[in-house]
This record gives sequence, structure tokens and C-alpha cells, in this order.
Amino acid sequence: MTDPIRISGLGYAYGEGELRRPVLRDVALHVRAGEVVLLTGPSGSGKTTLLTLIGALRAMQEGSCRVLGRELMGASERERVRLRRSIGFIFQNHNLLGFLTARQNVAMALEIEAAMPERERLRRAGEMLAAVGLEGHEDKPPARLSGGQRQRVAIARALVACPGLVLADEPTAALDKVSGAEVAHLLRDMAKSRGTPILMVTHDPRILDIADRVVAMEDGRIVEEAGA
Repeated sequence: MTDPIRISGLGYAYGEGELRRPVLRDVALHVRAGEVVLLTGPSGSGKTTLLTLIGALRAMQEGSCRVLGRELMGASERERVRLRRSIGFIFQNHNLLGFLTARQNVAMALEIEAAMPERERLRRAGEMLAAVGLEGHEDKPPARLSGGQRQRVAIARALVACPGLVLADEPTAALDKVSGAEVAHLLRDMAKSRGTPILMVTHDPRILDIADRVVAMEDGRIVEEAGA
């Protein structure tokens, strides 16, 4: 089976002409099914830019980036939008809508399934919230949830549509030690039970133990890999 992520010779720069600034240089990376890979490195090393390219959030410039069997080099905006529907995104800022309940926030991720009735979307959202330990909190708005609980809602939203890949950008950075560890281990357990690969950008040394591999970046290059 093809690896969910397979990258070679990837380069990316911001700006043009004299203002052109390379941020990624000859990056090669693969992620296997069910694998948890952490991207670490100093600010400005290119981690988030790499994540956005893998997530089809911006167009490729150089190299090859195959995600879930689709080549992103030369892909149209329509093709990238289609791929994004197969990816679950989790960010440091959970981006929940304050006027919706936890259940409604999660159910929104299923609206791409036009044929699915609203009742079914809400039922699946409730099941996913229970799976991340939020049974009994389904009908609370984000303001009535703790930081760790809000991030669990964000995880439920990312996973409810059964994505082929989860991309996470600093998902534990705003959480205390206990909540951060709970969220990180929850993600790992979900990856292993569902076979869903997770690529996570992090500066948080407290969660390195969840990784199958840790990939270190510096000055736009991968400089070290550790783990299985």
C-alpha cells in the first residue's frame, strides 16, 4: 500500500526577485499508515509551511508531494479542495464557533456529505464526542468548556468524517501539562485504533513519547529523524 504521505525534492519560497526567500529546501519525507510523526525545530524552520503544503492549503512550487495517492505538484485549486476534504486539521487555536454547541461544531465537518440527514450528522457527532471523553458535554457551547475540552472537540471535529490523514499544528501549545498530555495521547490512540496517520508540528517536549518518529527541521531542511 502506498504511504499516505510521500515527499521528495520539495522546495518552497516566499516573495519574488530580490525579495525571494527560500523557506523549504529539498525536503524528503514519508509517513506510513497509522504512524504518528512529530515535526520539531525552531521557529522559522519551515514546519508550518510544510504542513500547509501537505494539507493542500497552498500550491506547490518545486518537487513532488503525494498525499493520499494524489500528486500535489501541478494540482489545480479544485483538486486541492477535493483532497482537503479527506484530511482532518487540528490547530493550536481550536477555531470552534462560539454560538454553536460542541455537537454542532463537530457535525459541521459532516456537511460535505450532502446526502446525510442532519439527524445523522448530529448522531455521529455525539458518538465522536463520547469517543474523545466528552460524553455529557455535547450540548455545551465552547465558553462552558475548559481549554483541554475545547481541544478535544476540535479533535472530534477533525476525526468525525474518518479522514485518511490528520495534520495538527501545535495542538497542545495552549494547554497545561495534564491537558496537553491527555490530548496528545488521545490523538495517538485514535491513530492506532483507526490506522489514521498523524503529522504534528510541535514545540512541546512533553509529548515526544507519543511519536513513532520525531523529524527535526532547521533552515528549511530535515536535519534529523529519530524513532522507528
